Amino acid sequence: MSYTLWNDKIVDDQQVSINKEDRGYQFGDGVYEVIKVYDGEMFTATEHIDRFYVSAEKIKLTIPYTKHKLHQLLHELVEANELKTGNLYFQITRGTSPRNHLFPGSDAVPVLTGNVKEAPRSIENGKNGVKATFAEDIRWLRCDIKSLNLLGAVLAKQEAHEKGSYEAILHRGDTITEGSSTNVFGIKDGVLYTHPADNYILSGITRGVVLTCANEIGLPVEEESFTKKEALQMDEIFVSSTTSEITPVIEVDGCAINGGVIGEWTRKLQKQFETKLPVASTTI
Repeated sequence: MSYTLWNDKIVDDQQVSINKEDRGYQFGDGVYEVIKVYDGEMFTATEHIDRFYVSAEKIKLTIPYTKHKLHQLLHELVEANELKTGNLYFQITRGTSPRNHLFPGSDAVPVLTGNVKEAPRSIENGKNGVKATFAEDIRWLRCDIKSLNLLGAVLAKQEAHEKGSYEAILHRGDTITEGSSTNVFGIKDGVLYTHPADNYILSGITRGVVLTCANEIGLPVEEESFTKKEALQMDEIFVSSTTSEITPVIEVDGCAINGGVIGEWTRKLQKQFETKLPVASTTI
C-alpha cells in the first residue's frame, strides 16, 4: 500500500480525488518541488520548502499551511511510505473553480498533494558522464518560478532523448541559460562559470550546494553567462539537479569536452557533495 499527501492528511492513494476543474489541471496554475530522500532523510528540505513558498508568492498564491506544518507533513509522507532512497514530489494549485482566466474568489481553496517514488542514485551517470545537445530556450520569461507549466522543458528533454542525449542545454540566442531540468556549469582555467540566478533560470537548490562545495574546495566562481561557442571550449562541463546531483557532460552534439574525459575539478566537487549526504548514502 502506498500513501499520498492530500491537503493536510496522509491518505491511501485510492482516496485521493482531484476535481476536473482544478486550476492546476486546466491552467498549470500552481507550483511544485522535488526533494531527494537519502536513507530515509530529506536532503535540503528547508531550502526546497522556502523556495516553494517563494514561487507561490510570485504567482500570488497563498499556501494555507506554515512552513513548519508542511515540513511535518512531508516527513510523515516519507515515513508512511517507508521510503529509503527516492524522490518526494509535492505541489499546490490555486484550487477548484469554474474555468476562467481570472483568479477565482475566496471560495477556491488551494489543493496540496504529494507523493514519493523509490529511485536509486544515478551512480553510473556520475561516474561515466553523459551526452548533451543544444536546444533553443523557448520557455517563458519567469523561469525563476518553479511552476507547473513545464511544456517548454518537456519538449527540450524529449528532443534530447530522441538524439540519444541525457540533457538539453538551453540557449537564448547564443547565451546558455540552463538545462531542461538542470542547471549548467562550465569550468575554464580553474574558474567555475554558471548563469546568474535571474528570471532566465531556476536557482536550483543543488546549484546552491554546488556553489558552497566550490567555495570549500577553493574553486573560484563567476556567476555569469557564457555562449554556446564558449561552452564547447570549456575544460569541463557538468549539470546539477536534485535527481542528477552533479553529472559530468563529456560530449555536446558530437563535440567531446576535455577529450571525453571527466575533469579533476568536477570529480572534486562530486566528492565534496558526497560529504553533505547521510553517511549510509555515500559511495566514496
